[in-house]
Amino acid sequence: MRVSRRALLATPLLATPAFGQARFPDRPLRLVIPFAAGGPTDVYARLFSDRLSRELGQPVVTENRGGAGGAIGSLEVARARPDGLTLLFGTASTHALYPLVTKQPQFDVGRDFTTVAVLGGGPLAWLVHPSQPATLPALLAATRTASPALAYGSPGTGTLMHLATELLKQRAGGVPLTHIPYRGAAPAMNDLVAGTLAVAVNTLGSGLPLHQGGRARMLAVASTSRAPGAPDVPTLEEALGTAGFRAVLWHAIFGPAGLPAPILTRLAEATAACLADPGFRSTAQAAGIEPDAPGTPESAAAFIRAETDRYRPVVEAVRPELDA
Repeated sequence: MRVSRRALLATPLLATPAFGQARFPDRPLRLVIPFAAGGPTDVYARLFSDRLSRELGQPVVTENRGGAGGAIGSLEVARARPDGLTLLFGTASTHALYPLVTKQPQFDVGRDFTTVAVLGGGPLAWLVHPSQPATLPALLAATRTASPALAYGSPGTGTLMHLATELLKQRAGGVPLTHIPYRGAAPAMNDLVAGTLAVAVNTLGSGLPLHQGGRARMLAVASTSRAPGAPDVPTLEEALGTAGFRAVLWHAIFGPAGLPAPILTRLAEATAACLADPGFRSTAQAAGIEPDAPGTPESAAAFIRAETDRYRPVVEAVRPELDA
């Protein structure tokens, strides 16, 4: 078969964008973090943005837009142009729990966002003051006879740390462990170290320095396998036999609703490449973060719906505390 010279000259044009249509992205991207700087979400977002910028060939600028439990930053992205240049570094709190714990949510996860990918995150860990029992079964047994009653601290009512612990109490047959909500994780950890709080719940990465330094003891981590940074800490399944119990402050990338399919595909492929990079994974794991395996936008959206359904009955069980 003979091919004309004109056809040969035209062939490269078929593989390039149409005239006047630049390849995405042709400008820097903005990654909105809906929480204040310095927390576990901020740490992971900055690690990810650096790797994503190399994958896309454009800067990815992080901006902290904290407030209202993550709703302020989330709304900013929901209202942005769906051009792929403004993205949200959402979390379990903003996109699974917020619709459940808020009486009048300001956004609808399915309607107002395009889900790009789930990135994994920090498994939750349960820590005690060194004066408390050295294993989780021993601690739970002690709660039944302790006087005054033992209490655990969380970063606040309705947070993942609060709800995951209530779910754990249910799975353990109903444990009389009183909840004390704090205004953030740091005050709870300070009281734990001081010995005025028996138990605190935080992410693995936030609790590791205290555990490694002997200022607190980590009893269990809610992941499917032991964390590389804490090989001496059992999983919840190992400690209690609670098969399949996984509680992770997961993170995910979202764009505004109506993100064009080619842009969504490009972002999803770039994110998958980041998650598959051994260097990125090892850096994240050193910070107490467990990246997910690469997936698809469809699998990510299905995961988030499943997480919302998993915590729905827990939220209903603690509804009086939420409404107080």
